[in-house]
Amino acid sequence: MMTDSLAGIVPDALAPKSHRIFFDDLEVIANIGFHDFEIGVGQRLIISIDIWLDAAFFAADDEVRSAWNYDNVRTDVVRIVQAQHYNLQETLARAIYAAVAARAGVKRLRVSTRKPDVYPDCAGVGVELSSY
Repeated sequence: MMTDSLAGIVPDALAPKSHRIFFDDLEVIANIGFHDFEIGVGQRLIISIDIWLDAAFFAADDEVRSAWNYDNVRTDVVRIVQAQHYNLQETLARAIYAAVAARAGVKRLRVSTRKPDVYPDCAGVGVELSSY
């Protein structure tokens, strides 16, 4: 492996200080909102998640068994979104945040949700939870 041949060449100052996995703009259809016109109507919701991992949980080789399985995170997020009607983005964001935070190796976390179709003059209205 090429990285093995480079061992000892990369200066300590350039060693990775964080290990992040991210989901940018996962688009789902959510039953969300408290206005009468929102209840029972699916709305586009954009979810982004940044997960900083302890180095021991970030794959150090090219083996599948070493990977943090993205599919499991995505499946959990979609399951949470589809599980019920949410009045508030805050409630949904907390549920996603808790599910990801409970996974092994998570050191820091950021979860944001946004509705892209609320106002014609705004790219989105949303909320964010972050551990930093």
